[in-house]
Amino acid sequence: MIEAAVKALEEMLSPPMRSILWRSIGLALVLITVLSVGLQRLLSWLATSGESWAEAAIGPGAHMPLYVLAWIVSVAAGLGIVFGAILLMPAITSLVASLFVDEIADHVEREHYPAERPGVALPFAIAMHEGVKTALLTILVYLIALPFVFLAGVGFVGFFIATAWLLGREYFELAAMRFRSPEEAKAMRRDNAATIFTAGLFIAAFVSIPVVNLATPLFGMAFMVHMHKRLSGPRPELIEPARRREASLR
Repeated sequence: MIEAAVKALEEMLSPPMRSILWRSIGLALVLITVLSVGLQRLLSWLATSGESWAEAAIGPGAHMPLYVLAWIVSVAAGLGIVFGAILLMPAITSLVASLFVDEIADHVEREHYPAERPGVALPFAIAMHEGVKTALLTILVYLIALPFVFLAGVGFVGFFIATAWLLGREYFELAAMRFRSPEEAKAMRRDNAATIFTAGLFIAAFVSIPVVNLATPLFGMAFMVHMHKRLSGPRPELIEPARRREASLR
């Protein structure tokens, strides 16, 4: 597993992967910017509207205290956006990964497994469905963990474990579905749940590093391509599941 992680790290900076790296980073930054600006404007509007409503209800004598309170809420909202953007990075990278899954997997398979049958590209709809589903689940976990963040770090620990499970699951299934039907990929993931969760801890650790985590789609997908190959072993019978998968997607 460590060897697979090291290979994934090395491949991230290889010449064929640099184009994907810069495109994935650019898209992640765009999504973060849109999310941050949208949240900031929403919270600022709520603070301003709340101040006006409270002043009308209480009276003009409360203008200054309410103004100060609205200012504090605006500052807190800004800090919350920065903090939220960090915790929402797994969700953002999940969406980005769904767009580059096949480019990354193709490179890893050609580079390290040239003698084996290459995987079949995932239909865009399936890749996006998996990415959106994981992103929404990650946001849900973030909202659940948020109240516990200041409780001796319990929220951070819970979020880290949930991130490992969610990202390990997504990246492994994306790698496996290039050779298997969605049902077979999910069954394989369940059969190797402990190993895939442990591998997911590597991805969760990677996505926890500021700035570096923008490259999570490359690391996560390359890593899980190696993990799928190792768990599958040298099995020629993978060709038939791949054919059945192609037939089921037509």
